[in-house]
Amino acid sequence: MHESNNVILITGIIAGVLTAVSMLPQVLKTIKTKKAENVSPLMLIVLICGVSLWIVYGILKNDLPIIFTNGFSVLVNLSMLFLRWRYRDKK
Repeated sequence: MHESNNVILITGIIAGVLTAVSMLPQVLKTIKTKKAENVSPLMLIVLICGVSLWIVYGILKNDLPIIFTNGFSVLVNLSMLFLRWRYRDKK
């Protein structure tokens, strides 16, 4: 049973890390091109709210991998939201 728990934990950590870093390529591209007009701010706000609720869930379950990976995800998504505002189309 112990090995099964490790597999579950490792799977959860890998899933959380991949999810948390999924927005990094977009953040890096936006920083490089200084263009973000095609990024939906509403999508980012909804995503940040959902990921924030995952943090609350992780706290309630005392699950550090959920808390840390989603905490990182919130920071990355907030960064993207800031970049969307910073490089918005000012026509």
